[in-house]
Formats: sequence, C-alpha cells, structure tokens
Amino acid sequence: MLARHVAAGAVPGALALVARGGSVSVDAVGSIAFGGGVPMRRDTIFRVSSLTKPIVAAAAMILVDEGRLGLDDPVDALLPELVDRRVLRRPDGPLSDTVPAVRPISVRDLLTLRMGLGTVFDGSPIAAAAAGLRSFGPPTDAPREPPDAWMRRLGELPLIRQPGDAWLCATGSHVLGVLVARAAGEPLTDFLRRRLFDPLAMRDTGFTVPPSTADRLAVCYGDDGSVLDDGGRWLETPVFPDAAGGLVSTVDDYLAFARVLLDRGGPVLSAAAVEAMTTDQLTPSQAAEAADFLDGGGWGLGLAVDGGRYGWDGGLGQSWRTDAASGTIGILMFQRLMCPEAAALMTDFWSAVDRPSG
Repeated sequence: MLARHVAAGAVPGALALVARGGSVSVDAVGSIAFGGGVPMRRDTIFRVSSLTKPIVAAAAMILVDEGRLGLDDPVDALLPELVDRRVLRRPDGPLSDTVPAVRPISVRDLLTLRMGLGTVFDGSPIAAAAAGLRSFGPPTDAPREPPDAWMRRLGELPLIRQPGDAWLCATGSHVLGVLVARAAGEPLTDFLRRRLFDPLAMRDTGFTVPPSTADRLAVCYGDDGSVLDDGGRWLETPVFPDAAGGLVSTVDDYLAFARVLLDRGGPVLSAAAVEAMTTDQLTPSQAAEAADFLDGGGWGLGLAVDGGRYGWDGGLGQSWRTDAASGTIGILMFQRLMCPEAAALMTDFWSAVDRPSG
C-alpha cells in the first residue's frame, strides 16, 4: 500500500509502524526526498507538527500530578497577560465591540483548546490582528519571538469565544507551552528533555535536530509538491519552542510515548492523568461545532478521543492512534502538507491497520 502511494508521486517516502503487544511491524518505503537519494529508514526524523500537542499535554499533566498545576485553576497567576479577558460580541465583529469574559481561563481550557482563541481563516478583524502572532496559520507558521513577548501581544487581543465555550485549534497549545515552562521554572525544552524524553529514551525528539543527525531529517513538501522546508529551521534553537507543532521525532520515539499512555502512565505519569487525557472533555454541541477537525469524535486533554481510540494527526503528514481495547498502536509518518493525496494515504493506512487478519 505504501509503495503504491510512493509510486504515484503522492510522497517520496513513507514510514508505517504497527505495534500489538510485544510485536512491532515497521515498513519503510521510498526515500526522504523526491528524486531518490537517502532511503526512508526506521530512524528517519520527521517534523511531527500537531503530534507535538499530546506530548506537551503530558508534560502539563506531570505538573498536575505533582500539584504544581490544577486542572480547573485559573492561569492568571502564571499568565498575567490573560487576566481580565474581553470577548468579542461577534467573532467577526470589530475588536472594540466586546463584553467581559464570564470567568478566567483555566488550565483545562488550554488542554482542551477551549481558551477562546484559535484558528480563524476568514477576513475578520481578529484574524488580521492575530496574523503577526503566527499562531492561527499552517503547521510551519510558528511564533518567531520569545514567549514573554508573544504572550504580551496575545494579551492585547480579545477572545473570539468565552472561555470553555468552543474547541478552537491551536492557540491553546501555544499558550500551554508557556504555562508549562513558567510552572516548571525552566525552559520548555529542558523540562521536556528531563521529564519525558530522557526517561523514555526518546533520543531523537526535540525542537532542534543536531548536526550529527541532520542527514536523517526528511525533506518537507507543500500541498503542491514543492519544497516547503529543507530542514534549516530545525538546525537552530527556536526563539519560541512551539508546543502546538514544533517537535521533530521518529516512529520509535513516538511509540515510546504512545506506550506510556497505553500502559497507564509508566514511569512518568499517573494512571489518573492518563485517564483524564484519554477521556472526552467536550459537550456534544462543542464536538459538533469542531466536526471538521475532529471527524465526529471528541477531545480529551491534548489529543482526540473516539470511543476506545485516542491519538491525533499532524498537518505535515503524521497520524497516530491507539486502540486501548486491542492494545494496538499505529503510527504513520511522511512529510507533505495535508492535501488530497496525503489524506488518501492516511485513509489507506488506517484501513490496512483495521483490516481483520486471516
């Protein structure tokens, strides 16, 4: 199946992993760039875009486990930029036409992407005002200024919706990364390394790619097949560690993270934290309003949930699901901005994973 999509020119290469119990199957097809060259391998490094969100959510839940954050606590003490929010009377209305927020933004609001700000693709005044923040756009359009400066500018904007009212991707994850760093008292990069990546031996996961492994980073293509990113951005330490989509990783690193959730926390999280992450937090009306993103499912804390399954997709060609009942973990990675060809590859992968054996 992978070879068919590669031969059709949808992607230069793809990597698929399926784990059931102690059995792990990995298939690598094609190369890391169009035109051949370096073959796709099990240790190829990918920009995992929105698959960053579950990892940073888990980091936040470590702090919840330790009592340094409370899920329903206001974020005001650690994020004073978000105190006394104003909310647009109409999402497409003028920025001056606002009402007071009915309550403060909570930690849970950030994890559930219900803080009141998120992706807008229209020509509204709030979309224009937020354009410079680089938080409402495509997966490669990450903030490019230090977190404190970015938060000050975000705090000048009104909310689009009342806190807790609606699921809006993905500004809450950007803000969550800043919150985790401030609560932990250290840069987000350091906290993730110390509390998640090192304990789980996720050696190739981070916000940068060391020069020694740069030859393993796949080239990223746009929806039209042109080069979107050749990797240079990930060779330098980012000014803003993007908790919504800035990590790179490998299939085995991500499998290590997925297994922690399947094993109810392992060495880094409590079972209660995993239960909260993988339990739908949305009301039916909120899920219906976000159906274009969630495809009829719901949202837990940092990831999508749909019955006994949970996981998420990345806009640059990544897909992960865990079926808790069967103990199956599926991970697909390639590097092309979401388009019909990329969506078809994902659909065929999950059909193959779900096909009954025998």
